[in-house]
Amino acid sequence: QVQLVESGGGLVQAGGSLRLSCAASGQTFSNYAMGWFRQAPGKERDFVAGISWSGGSTYYADSVKGRFTISRDNAKNTVYLQMNSLKPKDTAVYYCARKGYYSSSYYADSEYDYWGQGTQVTVSS
Repeated sequence: QVQLVESGGGLVQAGGSLRLSCAASGQTFSNYAMGWFRQAPGKERDFVAGISWSGGSTYYADSVKGRFTISRDNAKNTVYLQMNSLKPKDTAVYYCARKGYYSSSYYADSEYDYWGQGTQVTVSS
């Protein structure tokens, strides 16, 4: 059974940094692309970043380009999201997800088949 477990969320002041981790089990991790999404209260879940199975290609939402970096360590079955220059509007629950093997788009949550439970990120002004 595939499991994704996020960690690293918390409370940080604007301008600060956090690194989220997502540990995967129950799959051949290196076979799959991965993504991070976020959902703020009362809003839809939005794409944040995606990474190919090898880590050679990365994709970002315009709102986080230049501030967030997605990476992976296939030896550790873990994907990361380094978040710098955080803003109050980055406050949300952050989810990691496994992209479906045959799916094409990184940006739509419908293309992902397994999800973690989420980790709260709160940025104070």
